[in-house]
Amino acid sequence: MIQHLTSLPVLLPMLAGILLLMPPCGKNQSLRRFVSVTLSVVTFLISIVLLLKVQADGTQVYAIGDWSAPFGIVLVADPLSTLLTSLTALLGIVCVLYASAGDDAKGSFFHPLVHFLIFGVNGAFLTGDAFNLFVFFEVLLIASYALLMHGGDKKNTRAALQYVIMNLVGSAVFLIALGVLYGVLGTLNMADMAQKVGLLQGDDVYLAKIGGLLLLVVFALKGALLPLHLWLPNTYATAIPIVAALFAIMTKVGVYSMMRVYTLIFGDDAGELAHMAQDWLWWLALATIVMGAVGVLASQDLRKLIANLVIVSVGTLVALVTVQTVEASSAAIYYLVHSTLVTAALFILADLIGRQRGKVADRITVGTPVSQPKLLGTCFIIAAVAVIGMPPLSGFIGKVWLLKSTVNYEYSFIFWPLYLLASLAVLFAVSKAGSTVFWHHQTKFEGKVTDNRSPERIQQERVQPAELAALLILIVSAPLMSIFAGPLSEYAIDAATQLHDFNNNINIILSGDQ
Repeated sequence: MIQHLTSLPVLLPMLAGILLLMPPCGKNQSLRRFVSVTLSVVTFLISIVLLLKVQADGTQVYAIGDWSAPFGIVLVADPLSTLLTSLTALLGIVCVLYASAGDDAKGSFFHPLVHFLIFGVNGAFLTGDAFNLFVFFEVLLIASYALLMHGGDKKNTRAALQYVIMNLVGSAVFLIALGVLYGVLGTLNMADMAQKVGLLQGDDVYLAKIGGLLLLVVFALKGALLPLHLWLPNTYATAIPIVAALFAIMTKVGVYSMMRVYTLIFGDDAGELAHMAQDWLWWLALATIVMGAVGVLASQDLRKLIANLVIVSVGTLVALVTVQTVEASSAAIYYLVHSTLVTAALFILADLIGRQRGKVADRITVGTPVSQPKLLGTCFIIAAVAVIGMPPLSGFIGKVWLLKSTVNYEYSFIFWPLYLLASLAVLFAVSKAGSTVFWHHQTKFEGKVTDNRSPERIQQERVQPAELAALLILIVSAPLMSIFAGPLSEYAIDAATQLHDFNNNINIILSGDQ
């Protein structure tokens, strides 16, 4: 089993999805929930074991069918990819646990779809081949299409249609880009592409540049980088919140792909194509931060606000990717984990708060007070402090680190004030949302808002044990990332160092050494 360990974070979710579609799991709801949660935990534990093995023994290369690179399909487990597969598996546990309290009953096949989504995301993180990156993208997208419609209405359908059309166009562009690059380089193995791209001459350079830029467009679309970000706010705000919480990792797949491809293939050793479109990417990242901050300020409900926070995080991550230094990449890795967990926690909180406020739901306006203000209020404060970036939680560490990593960058005099102003906007918007939801229960002319809910209705709206467990897993991540900031920072630095070690990456993948 040890020699197949690298493939298990991909195979286990796929097999879990198939098993959950078959009898008896497909017919028995209680059994389906138990099996789904159990297999999610197993996937997470396997991902952690793989992470520890990579940390102890170095990068693991798994050649499917013993066909070594560049001729066969390879999975590459390095510190960065195993960290992200572990993060995805953790979100999977949270998602199926939370949904088992009732959300999974709002439609068909929720649990199999979640596992198929994790299968696609983990495959995208582990693949060493550009074509299989496309394949895994399609797997996760197909699962996401169905999950968007889970428990949906006309509003969900409209947002899902926009999401589907944008991604179908992106998939077509992805295929065109791969065709152009294969025609020029004769390979789609990333390590082999990295070796050959620096040797191109004449017209082949321009063709490879076209293919590389098309890939950049695809990754910008998947990651929701301006101006290809318009699909995200409505899509995330109209999906059921637990699905939106799981989708917090999906934009990071685009950012990861950008980080991997443009560091390995179009990095320092790419000759005329080195750091292709870096300046454009930098300015688009800054514009994305600004647009996300404006969206946060303009949001009238919690879910739309959180969706715009995702856009701010994407802009921040892409800005760090364009700096192309080990320190900036390590800050990006730490910030990626932090932002994914805290935005997922906020989506769950938005659901619980909205459920306890009656018709007002999660709108940022005066309304019925929540039934459990101490529990939800405390969790909201922790998540808010983390997402704003205030001490002592993980957001503050990530913010200081990313600012420090860009201090010597030529455009730091623009990035610093812009990012700090965006952080101020987030502080204002999140503080206003929290105070409105938890403190303002009176109107100027009508006096105290009347709560017409029956005791039975209030009891049903209270947080269920499975939901509380899922929420706490995410909430405690912020203080834990601060407490263990030392080892986490060392891990992020090691992952970033290996990401930028061109010759070592090429030799390991192509030789198959472990």
